[in-house]
Amino acid sequence: MEVKFANGDILVSGVECFDLGLTLDCGQAFRWEKQNDGSFSGVAGGHFLNISKNEDGDLIFKNTDKDIFDSFFVNYFDLNKDYKKICDTLRQDDLLKSTIDEYYGIRILNQEPWEALCSFVISQQNNIKRIKLIISRLCREYGDEVSDGWYSFPSAERLSKLSEDDFAALGCGYRSKYLVKLARDVADGTVNLQKIKSLPLEEARKELLNIYGVGIKVANCALLFGFQFYSAFPVDVWMKRVMEYYPDGLPECFDGIEGIAQQYLFHWARNNL
Repeated sequence: MEVKFANGDILVSGVECFDLGLTLDCGQAFRWEKQNDGSFSGVAGGHFLNISKNEDGDLIFKNTDKDIFDSFFVNYFDLNKDYKKICDTLRQDDLLKSTIDEYYGIRILNQEPWEALCSFVISQQNNIKRIKLIISRLCREYGDEVSDGWYSFPSAERLSKLSEDDFAALGCGYRSKYLVKLARDVADGTVNLQKIKSLPLEEARKELLNIYGVGIKVANCALLFGFQFYSAFPVDVWMKRVMEYYPDGLPECFDGIEGIAQQYLFHWARNNL
């Protein structure tokens, strides 16, 4: 990876296997919006960013600076991870070989645990368009404006002061009661997200499943997208259909990177099954 600065922008070259659309609009994060020029704008970690690719394949980071890029966005976009090597490993599986060839460039975003967990509680029995709408309302109403019309994800402390009616007014429906308790438990330390992140996978999953309103799918999504457990393998209705192709279980080439394999299989399933 090579980083350059030009006209106030940050240009990053040498990052392979990174398709912005497939990564930012695949259902793992809900704060990114495609712009008319093909770029994506969004807020992550309290930082607004516009990101695009030029004709040479360089990533262009706008509306940020070197300190924030180095301290946050390098990790958020996992720029130092060799996804080409990961994809070459996953290609040992016949189904994934054709899937990766067709949808090359999906990455796992390293989101913050609180935002990821909250977002996937909201995602239950919901579609991506509606999830984005609810989270946008939540951030606009209770987050801080970090750029013109763009808001941070509100803290657990801020949301812990809300009632079920407040969440219901945003369109959260039956999930409102889950969000009230989750925010209050995180705010007062009953649920320690950093501790969960430090645990082995099975223990971390058990801790998340003890949270009111968190089932196995939400737990695995949070583990993969917010706690950086790349072995987590979320299974929803699409993935249940995919698993019919693996009657003997997941192949050995998935070991340790099951979550990345899942993202490719999930995208393939939504487009082909």
